[in-house]
Amino acid sequence: MALTAAGVGVGVPAHADPVEQIPDGNFDDGVGEWWSTGNSPLSIVNGEACVPVPGGLVNPWDSIVGRDHLNLTAGEDYRLTFTAHSTVPLKPRILVQNATTYLESLGARPEEPIGATPTAYEFFFTAQETNPSGQFAFQLGGDDEDATFCFDNVSLVGGVVKPPYVPDTGPRVRVNQVGYLPHGPKNATLVTDRPAGIAFELRDAKGKVVHRGRSKPAGVDASSGVATHTISFSAYTKAGTGFTLVADGETSHPFDISPAAYDKLRADTLSAFYPQRSGIEIKDSVAPGYARPAGHVGVAPNKGDLSVACLPGTCDYALDVTGGWYDAGDFGKYVVNGGIAAYQLMSAFERTKTARSAQADKLGDGTVRLPERGNGVPDILDEARWELDFILKMQVPDGKPLAGMAHHKMHDESWAGYPMLPSAGDKTRYLHPPSTAATLNLAATAAQAARLYAPYDKAFATRALRAARKAYDAALANPALYAPGGGDAGGGPYDDTNVTDEFYWAAAELYLTTGEKRFADAVRASPLHAADVWVATGFDWQQRAQLARLELATVPNALPDRDRVRRSVVDGARRYLANVTASPWSLAYAPPGNAFDWGSNGLVLNNLQVIATAYDLTNDMKFRDAVLSGMDYLLGRNALNRSYITGYGEVDTHRQYHRWFANSIDDDLPPPPPGSIGGGPNSYASTWDSTAADKLAGCESRPQWCSIDDAQSYATNEIAINWMSTLAWAASFVADQDNGEAAPRANACHVHYTALPSGTGFVAAVEVRNTGPATLKGWELTFAFVGGQRVEAAQGARASQAGATVTLAGGDQLKPGKSLLIGLRGTSAGGANPAPELFRLNGSACS
Repeated sequence: MALTAAGVGVGVPAHADPVEQIPDGNFDDGVGEWWSTGNSPLSIVNGEACVPVPGGLVNPWDSIVGRDHLNLTAGEDYRLTFTAHSTVPLKPRILVQNATTYLESLGARPEEPIGATPTAYEFFFTAQETNPSGQFAFQLGGDDEDATFCFDNVSLVGGVVKPPYVPDTGPRVRVNQVGYLPHGPKNATLVTDRPAGIAFELRDAKGKVVHRGRSKPAGVDASSGVATHTISFSAYTKAGTGFTLVADGETSHPFDISPAAYDKLRADTLSAFYPQRSGIEIKDSVAPGYARPAGHVGVAPNKGDLSVACLPGTCDYALDVTGGWYDAGDFGKYVVNGGIAAYQLMSAFERTKTARSAQADKLGDGTVRLPERGNGVPDILDEARWELDFILKMQVPDGKPLAGMAHHKMHDESWAGYPMLPSAGDKTRYLHPPSTAATLNLAATAAQAARLYAPYDKAFATRALRAARKAYDAALANPALYAPGGGDAGGGPYDDTNVTDEFYWAAAELYLTTGEKRFADAVRASPLHAADVWVATGFDWQQRAQLARLELATVPNALPDRDRVRRSVVDGARRYLANVTASPWSLAYAPPGNAFDWGSNGLVLNNLQVIATAYDLTNDMKFRDAVLSGMDYLLGRNALNRSYITGYGEVDTHRQYHRWFANSIDDDLPPPPPGSIGGGPNSYASTWDSTAADKLAGCESRPQWCSIDDAQSYATNEIAINWMSTLAWAASFVADQDNGEAAPRANACHVHYTALPSGTGFVAAVEVRNTGPATLKGWELTFAFVGGQRVEAAQGARASQAGATVTLAGGDQLKPGKSLLIGLRGTSAGGANPAPELFRLNGSACS
């Protein structure tokens, strides 16, 4: 494989002599071996093959014309050509596949609909298997109108030299195509092998030069195989739109410099979960352009999720498992992936209680596009609740074998068609056997939910904690029930044979919620509690110890070695920060062997979450700046010069693999919602899907090239909820940073909070000291409880409470060096009642 600054080139393989696989493709002697479905009878008209295509068909495969008995050889390159026209514009699926297993060697659609004028088409592909019974087919169904489709001169020839796939990477100056914060870091990457620095210019929207400098050579980058320079223009701090960078005769894509650069991204990433919901009608009034019927509610042809039985031979009951998010581009729902996604949404909200830079009002009620707006509950919790309710439903009922455990997953008996709306899915769905990993995911997320939802829905919080306890005990009794590996029909395996990390995480969440010694002891006894958990690849659905560490470091608690836990998070963040610093793309991900894993974009973002948490713990600007720079990679500052986030950037990824966000395949379906993100570069992509095998073979040694914006490439471009959730967490963090100035100094105040149990509640003393030089003539102190505590009465201040947030206000003067004492009496939801750790006096955080 040869790599250049422009893209990827593939060496020419050896080939057999060209052999025509479709000798009857000109229809001179009739239909030959061609066939069609009964609703589209094939006939010869004026020397062409023509079929009627009924309108109103649901799926592409409801009308097919094709030919069998192709003799394909694995690894051989082929060229497919034909001419076609249609009385109504159509974008048929064009397939070369195994006639029995439907393994695709070619799965394509024309870029533009086939219209009334006969047009020639050409496709190249590499056969995925040796098969003497291959099939060529046009799948024609799915349009509203009746049509007549005609084609001729069909040729499929092997032994050809396939043109190399060379992505269009645009200008060699790569920038964050969305923008930069005025006082934040501003870096770009110039692809060049020039040995010395190169002059650059920053130009405003009118072309005026507003800043100059020189690039700094950064050497050849291993993840992309290209020589690079770094351009820094952080010194320019004026806000504006439509800026460009010019260097070495190249002009970058435009970008903004704005304190609001990420505000819309925060709202969009959180709003993108609603169209992913299962079991509910998606309304156009909430998500314009994404309306669809409810999926899997038992309306024909749906089998529905109201009563889903276990895989035959595994249990004797059925469960109502409606709700939740469809996990990815298919119709499966998985507890382990849902667990990490729900955790990250709840964590983003819980951060507003502990992080000095967090803006709680930006995650409150009315901030996300979803139907529950205005119900008094923060929207981000409303969205997470949709998944949590599903996870709780996956628990094995009392009286059944393995009661309290959680079913690992549920999905169709075989893969659903592509593309397809959830309401059209006609497959039988099954519960898969319980697993220890899924059970501990339920225990952890339900325990986290119990404290966060207590101020808003006490009954749900009680139910969640009861389920968490039951699941944890069931997992202790069944510590090694593992989901099987290998490919399941209709869904991914999500197998995991090491659940030590899940035990650690579940114990941590239960301790943080209950404060019980039992769970504190389990946390400290875990072999992971003192271990180095900051692996180079970052955390994901198989690596959960990091979640325990992040939670124990940030959520107020009385763990004796909590200071060491907090230091360990900062130490881990330094490793990922070193990746950002060393990379010419500010890439936070440097896996062993330079092997980018499936979902590398999610791993990048998970590493950024660790770095961001270190900033929250230390207020050290180098961590915050690393997160801001790390977002550059995802928003266009990468080898492909492409933003991986839909709707963001001049050149964005917008053809993700997804069954119904599939506008690039079917014009009647919507595109992915803005704020969606696909998996990203995958070193192993060419071993998984035919599109990657066709276009990306040989990219392994330069993994940034192992990605393609193609709706057929599930190995590099699939949407998944755990990548959406980590993007939502990171987007909320960066949006909180306003214009990127240094973190505000702590207010000149100090607060000491002491609580003691009292009957069924507690009493607390809050001492507020003015450590500054000025007298406070009026003051307002705010803080948030961890769980469901409520202030019933206050002495020395006026008290009010909204959700978990308490406001204490007084009109008395507070002179420099003086203190005031406030007494509180409150009720507790039971369990932990730690002292709040973030106090704001007159809007600014106290030291």
